[in-house]
Amino acid sequence: MAIQVGQQAPDFTLRDTEKQKVTLSEQKGKNVLLLFYPAAFTSTCTTELCGVRDNLTFYNDTNAVVYGIAVDSLFAQREFKKQLELNFPLLSDFNKVASRAYDTIYEHWFNDMDGVSKRSAFVIDKEGIVRYAEVLENASDVPNFEAIQNCLQSINN
Repeated sequence: MAIQVGQQAPDFTLRDTEKQKVTLSEQKGKNVLLLFYPAAFTSTCTTELCGVRDNLTFYNDTNAVVYGIAVDSLFAQREFKKQLELNFPLLSDFNKVASRAYDTIYEHWFNDMDGVSKRSAFVIDKEGIVRYAEVLENASDVPNFEAIQNCLQSINN
């Protein structure tokens, strides 16, 4: 079932590129931006995440923690983060726990690569409530970052 604005964000625990566990519910007191993406090293994912990297000051100024999430292994995520010099955590959803909880998974993608995350964005407020939800069917589209930034500004005031 699709995640709706106003509902409690589904909790999850995933590992980051340093093999550390990150649990969403432990982020209470901070705004959180979750960015699900299909696969590391693809052109649209690179463009999207580099754009976030280059604007991280905005997210920091709105008390937001940003997490990039894909079903790639944490080893692939680590190399992707290193090559792009990303300044925010990437999480491995290798077992598809978060992608399924947020209903952001392609059961069938291209070239028989099934079970990857749909490009999606979720803003979660300091209380763990979803304030913005966008799930894109077309993997070459990117989230509406203007709307995401407006949402973060509004919940940070």
